[in-house]
Amino acid sequence: MQLETRSRQPNALPVQAAEPLWKRVPTHGEDGRPLSDFMMLIPRLKQKPSRECARSVEAMQCVLERYRHVVVFAELNLPLNLLWVSVRPVPGMCLELATAIKLTVPEALLVAQKMPDKAP
Repeated sequence: MQLETRSRQPNALPVQAAEPLWKRVPTHGEDGRPLSDFMMLIPRLKQKPSRECARSVEAMQCVLERYRHVVVFAELNLPLNLLWVSVRPVPGMCLELATAIKLTVPEALLVAQKMPDKAP
């Protein structure tokens, strides 16, 4: 699994010229089943010194490699400090993988929708 990295900083990290994410992200697996996905914010990643930034990217790459049996797509948008990951539909996998990334890159935050408060 190769983590695609988008950056505007020349020579900082590999740059991938691409269409908008919504056009590129796969929505269904080879078997036709819908994929699951999640997004993580890594605050101030692009402001880190280049070696620190590269270490964080490498740490995320190692986690994604360990989960390559379920990861279908992953992209780090460095200008936005956002990691997008699409996985095969395995129950609990999004939370497990996001937790594994958080353990290696502690500043990474899972982006989630706030659930409405339950009525009493």
